[in-house]
Amino acid sequence: TSIGTSPNRVGGLGRVTGRNEYVADIRLPGVLEARLVTLDCARARIISIDTSAALAVPGVRLVMTAADLPQPVPRFGPQFEDRPVIAVGETKYHGEPVAIVAAETKDAAEEAAGLVHVEYEELPAVFTIEAALDPAAPLVREPALRPNDRLAATNVLREHRIGWGDIDAATADVVVENTYTFPMVTHFAIEPHAFMAAPDGDGIAVWSTIQHPNWLQKVIAKVLDLPLSKVRVFAPDPGGGFGGKQHAKLEPLVAFAALRAGRPVRLVLSLEETFQAVRRAACEVRVRTGVDRDGSLRFEDITADYLIGAYADIADRVVGKGSYPAAGPYNVPAVRILARSVLSHTVPSTAFRGFGNPQVNWAVESNLDEAARAIGMDRLAIRLRNLAKKGDAFIPFDTPADGDWEQTVRRAAELIGWDAPLPPGHGRGLAVGIKSGPTTGLSYSTVRLLGDGSVVVLAGTSDMGQGARTVFAQIAAMELGAPLDWVTVVMGDTAIVPYDQQTSASRSTVLMGNSVLQACRSIQAQLRTMAARLHGLEESQVTVDRGVVRLPNRELSILEVLEPGLGALGGQLTGNGEVRKDAEPGHPLGGSAAFFEFNCTAVEAAVDMETGDVTLVRHVTVSDVGTALNPLQVTMQDEGAAIQGLGHTLMEHYIYDEKGRIRNLGAIDYRIPTSMDLPLELISEAVENEDGPGPYGSKGMSEGALLCVAPAVAAAVRDAAGVAIRDLPLTPERVWRALRDRPTA
Repeated sequence: TSIGTSPNRVGGLGRVTGRNEYVADIRLPGVLEARLVTLDCARARIISIDTSAALAVPGVRLVMTAADLPQPVPRFGPQFEDRPVIAVGETKYHGEPVAIVAAETKDAAEEAAGLVHVEYEELPAVFTIEAALDPAAPLVREPALRPNDRLAATNVLREHRIGWGDIDAATADVVVENTYTFPMVTHFAIEPHAFMAAPDGDGIAVWSTIQHPNWLQKVIAKVLDLPLSKVRVFAPDPGGGFGGKQHAKLEPLVAFAALRAGRPVRLVLSLEETFQAVRRAACEVRVRTGVDRDGSLRFEDITADYLIGAYADIADRVVGKGSYPAAGPYNVPAVRILARSVLSHTVPSTAFRGFGNPQVNWAVESNLDEAARAIGMDRLAIRLRNLAKKGDAFIPFDTPADGDWEQTVRRAAELIGWDAPLPPGHGRGLAVGIKSGPTTGLSYSTVRLLGDGSVVVLAGTSDMGQGARTVFAQIAAMELGAPLDWVTVVMGDTAIVPYDQQTSASRSTVLMGNSVLQACRSIQAQLRTMAARLHGLEESQVTVDRGVVRLPNRELSILEVLEPGLGALGGQLTGNGEVRKDAEPGHPLGGSAAFFEFNCTAVEAAVDMETGDVTLVRHVTVSDVGTALNPLQVTMQDEGAAIQGLGHTLMEHYIYDEKGRIRNLGAIDYRIPTSMDLPLELISEAVENEDGPGPYGSKGMSEGALLCVAPAVAAAVRDAAGVAIRDLPLTPERVWRALRDRPTA
């Protein structure tokens, strides 16, 4: 069996040897190299753009501004079509392009970009939640672009309200109220964002590091006014995405440039430029937690303001879906959640591993710790007392709890040694996190069983390191009796592979995995018919299961049926799969959760009382996964998420100056976790009860282990040092200042 084992990753050798071809590695004949022209401030009125000096540079073939595009300049976006292909009239954030230069060489393009003269007037701008919400603040989006919107005269793009019970009538023995902040961080994928476009007959071909090739195809078709059949998107496996490569960013601009030049145009962003392209939303969360003396939660009253940036991208969906389970995986009688998407003159935010949940989870779990302390209750015990049991409708109008989550929590507590004595300066923290899985979805697949028993799987999913190719190959090998290395998985070309809605929300194993399973079982049905014909039997007398054809008196391999069944003419068997999760009218998110990602993280930390430095002595992460189809990949995803979560917890944050310029662009001034920052001991486990909706009882995973890193680490610091810090990241300076300023007895 291939399921439940950890074979070598499909395509893994190419990744580790450098043979994988990423978008930035592809150079078409005659391709022009492109560079962007940006302004040295966030918001400015564009008075004029003089391109003459740039056009005089040898090798320059194109300098394009908004004036060279169809008028009005097309806009695009996954939720609101608010982002122009290039800045029109004014820039909205530091790094927004006002022109694009294409030349025969990178050097010529770079030189010419520096010679484009832009006359501009710097305008007042807002960079923080407080400034954006000020009634006198300049508006980020023009009210004319928000017709019939009661919030059009504000910087609040949208409000999301969710709740149940009567929060105003709710009472509790103790009420704990605090405000928490979460920083603006970037995805920092190893592969830079890269884009290329080329005229393709009477259409266009686009290469992108995109996670959603079919979605990009629709965007390009619309802005260029082309039918979908005339837009081909190539999406080689991305070298990391984490949500930052879900939706179109600069692809429409590059496509227009290629059509105008009549040649391929290629744009590869530097790491610094990616900071100006995508980020996670910053957030301020105010939490009122009501709890009785026995530890019973009585209410949660939560207000979360997410700073989403200059354009909506998918950020408002992040706000709505991320805040929806804000009260956590607990049975709480009364809940009120208000989450607001706040526009600002900063880099547009987008999806990021966890999709809005880490921001609010940080606050709510931290506040629960404070509530436990206020009533003198053990922090593990208060969670176990309120944790939803399997089948509980902890969110009354959504999918009931789909796991035995107490198992996960108790195992994490056991692995961290919750009750064991600690040396001075050490503390423990524990937190749980939950994320709603996909609420809608559509995945098609095609599987071909070839004449020699080998298999081709065609799927529109992107494999950005999560191992989708491997899991799909494992499913096909299991169901069709082929050795794993006889299975080829084809992805990344909209002209070849069937439609997949998107690669996000940890959906691929469940939705596309079920689609591949369905396609394989369609082939099994054809084999059953073939075997019955060959052996003069009724189809009801034949079964095909996991690579074996069973007749009344013997068993055959699939190849022993396939070869004689196809005969001298050869051929193949083809199966198609379709898995659809339709919208549910009236549901706050448009649909209930296909599954929940649930994780418990426990941490032991040591705090240096002189410097504020935090050392993670042990980091435990336990996830409820249903079935680990590939245990090693599950471990790798959980450990990767755990370490990524340490970034926003301990060090990562954007720094802006008074002009709205990001001052810590790039790897030198913006810190991410390195080998020097890893926990001294990292333990990850999975709870498997085969209770998921995916193939063989699996659930989606890979985001859960990031959700609750921050509250677990902060709780350990609080336990060790006696100070509660409510602003991330927990830098040594911030911890040191908290220690210095704590009240003395």
